[in-house]
Amino acid sequence: MAKGDTVIEILNRLVDEIERRLDDEIDIDALAAALGTTGYHARRMFSSLAGMPISEYVRRRRMTVAAADVIGGDDLLATAVRYGYGSVEAFGRAFRSVHGVSHGDVRRDGGPLRSQPTLRFRLTVEGSSAMDARIIERPTFRLIGHAARAPLIHTGVNPRIQEHIAALPGEEHARLAALSNTEPGGLLQVSADVDPEYREGSELTYLHGVAVDVDAAVPADLDMIEVEAGTWVVFRTSGSYPAALQEAYAASASEWFPSNPWRLRPGPPIVAILERADDFSTATSELWFPIERQ
Repeated sequence: MAKGDTVIEILNRLVDEIERRLDDEIDIDALAAALGTTGYHARRMFSSLAGMPISEYVRRRRMTVAAADVIGGDDLLATAVRYGYGSVEAFGRAFRSVHGVSHGDVRRDGGPLRSQPTLRFRLTVEGSSAMDARIIERPTFRLIGHAARAPLIHTGVNPRIQEHIAALPGEEHARLAALSNTEPGGLLQVSADVDPEYREGSELTYLHGVAVDVDAAVPADLDMIEVEAGTWVVFRTSGSYPAALQEAYAASASEWFPSNPWRLRPGPPIVAILERADDFSTATSELWFPIERQ
């Protein structure tokens, strides 16, 4: 990566490298490393900005290009292998999922086709308001509480998480709050084991709990996630819940990371609820991301 390359420049160069390898193996981690970043960061930024995982974009682009081979009468097995599929059947399923019709229909009728254009990322400068962010160093700490598996949902309330929290008795929230002894403070919403490409519907581990020092005694009935020492960026947001929080997630990818020399590192995003209305319609929250220098 050339000194000063932004997230936007890196993603555009990644798209160019993908385009050159549509009929070859594509190793996103290796490509990202060659561009001076990590596969983890590239996947998260791509998904947030493009609205689809890199793997989905690659599949759509391959099937867009493969359509010309199908129409041109190329051998179907050779075409399937060329684009990374071991059989005509697997290729056919991918082709139909993108175009909505079979390769046989397209070969006979020439369409209809749903093309995926080559993506190009651009930074739109709004300049309307600054993001309220702080960067801090934290030693190793632990997240303790009650964990459950839940689907990843990008917009709106997550019913599975809502059910999990609602099932906890009121006195348990108070017990957890009393155990908190380090930052992030207060009751926390933790997303762990998140799909690297941030695919909606993929499963994650959700933990409702608090942060404690690494030496703190952990009650036997609580789940625990140990968090490595490192740097964090913390965004504060207030307003309608969860809309304001989800807007902060989106703005971190579209505004803050493209403008700052930091990238995401592996670790659980954490939401700290600082204040909230009784009905949880509004809240003041902090959104914590583990980061490292770009």
